Amino acid sequence: MLGLGEDDLSVYLNDHLAGATAGVNLAHGAVGDEIAAEIEEDRGALIEVMDHLRVRQDPAKVALGWAAMQAARLRFAAELLGHAPVSRLEQIEALALGVEGKLALWQALRHTHGSDPRLEGIDFEDLIARARSQRRRLERLRMRAADAAFVSSAR
Repeated sequence: MLGLGEDDLSVYLNDHLAGATAGVNLAHGAVGDEIAAEIEEDRGALIEVMDHLRVRQDPAKVALGWAAMQAARLRFAAELLGHAPVSRLEQIEALALGVEGKLALWQALRHTHGSDPRLEGIDFEDLIARARSQRRRLERLRMRAADAAFVSSAR
């Protein structure tokens, strides 16, 4: 039986898992291997948290996250035919939004479950620091993509 708020926690974590699934797929096509690998590790950390809290993965939400990313990839692929720099910028921005959400997730879990003995061994401080690092690196990539999309075409 779920405790008070546990059903909400399940919804919350599964929503983030769907987003993480989409983010992993997007990262492999949009940014370097290092960031993509970290995002994949973060998805694994989320699954570990869910396992420790005995939150069942919702396969429908995970599939929806995967399908949404496939649809976005089709859109980005179509744009590559004529607007590759803008498409890359949009991909990086979508990924940056996902990293912001992930940072918020880790902060919320640290706040609400940081002392939960079931999550012993989950290093929220490290996960938060990594999300902040990803945010900084993505911002640099985003600015370069913006230059490629708009500065070079304006000249």
